Amino acid sequence: MINRDIVSEIVKDFGKGKVIVILGPRQTGKTTLLEQIATSYDDVFRLNCDDYDDASRLTHQTSTELKTLLGNHRLILIDEAQRVENIGLTLKIMADLKTKTQIIATGSSSLDLANRINEPATGRLFEYRLYPFTVHELIAHTDQRTEQRMLSMRMIYGSYPEIITNPNDAKRLLSNIVNSYLYRDILGFNGIKRPQLLQKLVRALALQVGSEVSYNELSNLLGADRGTIESYISLLEQCFVIFTIQSYSRNLRNEIKKGRKIYFYDNGVRNALLNNFAPLDLRNDVGMLWENYMISERVKRNSYLKRYSPMYFWRTVNQQEIDLIEEEDGHIYSFEFKWNSKKQAKQPTAFKNAYPGSLFKCITPENYIEWLNQ
Repeated sequence: MINRDIVSEIVKDFGKGKVIVILGPRQTGKTTLLEQIATSYDDVFRLNCDDYDDASRLTHQTSTELKTLLGNHRLILIDEAQRVENIGLTLKIMADLKTKTQIIATGSSSLDLANRINEPATGRLFEYRLYPFTVHELIAHTDQRTEQRMLSMRMIYGSYPEIITNPNDAKRLLSNIVNSYLYRDILGFNGIKRPQLLQKLVRALALQVGSEVSYNELSNLLGADRGTIESYISLLEQCFVIFTIQSYSRNLRNEIKKGRKIYFYDNGVRNALLNNFAPLDLRNDVGMLWENYMISERVKRNSYLKRYSPMYFWRTVNQQEIDLIEEEDGHIYSFEFKWNSKKQAKQPTAFKNAYPGSLFKCITPENYIEWLNQ
């Protein structure tokens, strides 16, 4: 069992009168996490809403019926809660019953679950995200030296639990994750009317990691209107396939003000979409993989540490750029990612002058673990 960093934080929130919601991609270990927490409790009631009968027990129920369902259970685990119609209202009613039962709900997308929860259940939830394993979690399970030796594997095959525990079957498992789980959630929504367009879109995004993404260019490339492209990208974000970073602009007239970059939460998923598992020395996208791996790891780490630091990239019209900007408590931190440790980068003079006091660091394979632990 590889321990997850957020377990202790989740348990701290028990007994505060809130429903705990754990969101994240399929196959990242949410069910295993629930079982890990449940081992400390004798009276646990489980509902798996992928099962129609279990989902029905939570659909259109009155407060009296839900109170009966809760009974005297110490802990109720609701897995894949987004399958329940109007799940937000159901969880709101449960929270308002003020029983001693602690409720934990999980969901593999934020679409039905978060969107229906956030409005009716405002103030009644503690929300967590569970991602593929982090570098920190893997080091805690083995050691830093072992994880550093596995760096090239992580950049190619990613950090999904099944991949970590079954590395010899990584290609087949990643193909299953992409085809059976990733598309299963996304294509299950009524807004997807052109599944082939979605598949072409994710491949196009996989080829543009680390580059600015233009919705207009994607629209022309794929033969779809801009509104459809925006809608599908939003769905991919809400299913935890990709995330977007906006451009940073405060002072300079020639800063790009409305740009965006798109990254994948997991390198293995990105490579599976392109069916490219070639070793690093045979690839021409190593810099792209390194940047995606580092930024996705930073997103996971900041989330687990409850570090609410907005993330941006920076670029000017004359092509000066910085890969990642973080703002925290009034301070600006800038980072450049270089796979080749000999190619040290410097903070652009224009940025230094525009944002005096900002800190800069070049992240390479020699110092990435230290940076991810900061």
